[in-house]
Amino acid sequence: MIEIDVVDRQGHHQVDSQRLVDATRHVLQTHGVTSGQVSIAVLDNDMIHELNRDFLDHDFATDVLSFVLERENGMLEGEIAVSVEMAAEQADHYGWPTAHELLLYVVHGALHLVGLDDKQPESLEQMRSAEQQACEWLGIGPPPQRPLQDPVPGDDTSS
Repeated sequence: MIEIDVVDRQGHHQVDSQRLVDATRHVLQTHGVTSGQVSIAVLDNDMIHELNRDFLDHDFATDVLSFVLERENGMLEGEIAVSVEMAAEQADHYGWPTAHELLLYVVHGALHLVGLDDKQPESLEQMRSAEQQACEWLGIGPPPQRPLQDPVPGDDTSS
């Protein structure tokens, strides 16, 4: 069994927590995770900036952070933090709904939790393909095209 909890710590945007849970569960199960626990924190830019600074020593707001706490033999414990404020800004830039952009961030974070990386061209291609498959499964269509060097703006991970 995979337990997924969502904590919404911002008050600016409506968030469909169940969609975030469904997206995360789909990614985890598709990549062989059969048990564990993942928490998703929905934050604003100030809160994710603080996490990024405290845990990764990056002094800027970002869109998604993921932290693997434990991963072995189909079991995963991890955390995903997303900025809905960043999602709103980027959604406007890319011309699609904030809710879709936020789902993309959660998908991206979950993919990092299961071991996908986007630092090299080959792994970036695999990440983008997995993002597209998950977004299509979610019924939101393929995500808007991103610059090659940055699949999700400001992305950081601590795996």
